[in-house]
Amino acid sequence: MKRILVTGGAGFIGSAVCRHLVAEGRYHVVNVDKLTYSGNLESLKDIENSPAYTFHHADICDERRMAEILRAERIERIMHLAAESHVDRSIDSPAVFLETNVVGTFRLLNAAHAYWRELDGAARQDFRFHHVSTDEVFGDLPFDEGVFTEESPYAPSSPYSASKAASDHFVRAWHETFGLPVVLSNCSNNYGPYHFPEKLVPLIILNALEGKRLPVYGAGANVRDWLFVDDHARALELVMMKGEVGSSYNIGGRAERTNLAVVETICDRLDARRPLQGGGDRRALIDFVADRPGHDRRYAIDPGRIEQELGWSASESFETGIDKTIDWFIANEWWWRPLREKKYAGDRLGSAS
Repeated sequence: MKRILVTGGAGFIGSAVCRHLVAEGRYHVVNVDKLTYSGNLESLKDIENSPAYTFHHADICDERRMAEILRAERIERIMHLAAESHVDRSIDSPAVFLETNVVGTFRLLNAAHAYWRELDGAARQDFRFHHVSTDEVFGDLPFDEGVFTEESPYAPSSPYSASKAASDHFVRAWHETFGLPVVLSNCSNNYGPYHFPEKLVPLIILNALEGKRLPVYGAGANVRDWLFVDDHARALELVMMKGEVGSSYNIGGRAERTNLAVVETICDRLDARRPLQGGGDRRALIDFVADRPGHDRRYAIDPGRIEQELGWSASESFETGIDKTIDWFIANEWWWRPLREKKYAGDRLGSAS
């Protein structure tokens, strides 16, 4: 079984990756997570007792600790997902994003490079550092034209996307300067089960279930490409195992929607499943609020490279994926209720990135 280190494996995408890799039966997954506000080990209950899964409570900024884990666990490949990712929080507290996303990646690269140099023969040849990033590093697109490709120039608009852009550049530099075998991927907006409740899709689902206001920035015209998280996990496995060293892969769902269309779809699906007490249309709960600073108009991903070179494509349409997501949140109040009551205030605006 190939031994894979996943950083940030208690987060939304990271936990989906851990569950997917363990279920595949060909990997031993070593999860490293600092367990900040959005890290949740409850998302890993299905695999926590698996002999193919190990958890370390550790910070990627602790270079010595990361080096110890790499050696002790005999890691063969790294999938680096640990990051601060909420745009609104990056506007409020950009220093946290600089520390985790830039300094943390730098420290992890140092540890990985030193470890890789110690490997011999086939182990050194087979080692990979897979850096997982976002389409937001490419900045803003017009509403009516253009898509992001792997060759798109970087033009980040928020402290979050700037920190991720910087981390991407550091990863490429460690490949070009030191020879570290890396692959990179940049994804569009993820959604699905176990999504932390401050993000747009789960916030709208849960507020709509409870009959609360549904905050939407501006006129809701901002466009995003939506990717079901389990489809993303499959893509990340392929990039990690088969991606060309030094290359990057854009991963998207081919499912562009305005934020308003996403919210209205959730309203309509929930009205059909769980009508409001006393009747009424959940669309009436939509509350347009002042837009946030630097809000990019549109993101759109061209996933042609990963489709053609690695044979991946999204299994879920937005409609099938959002139905699965809504049904999961309805059925799993045990997971999200403690977050709403203890960790997180449900009236915070949801970020659509």
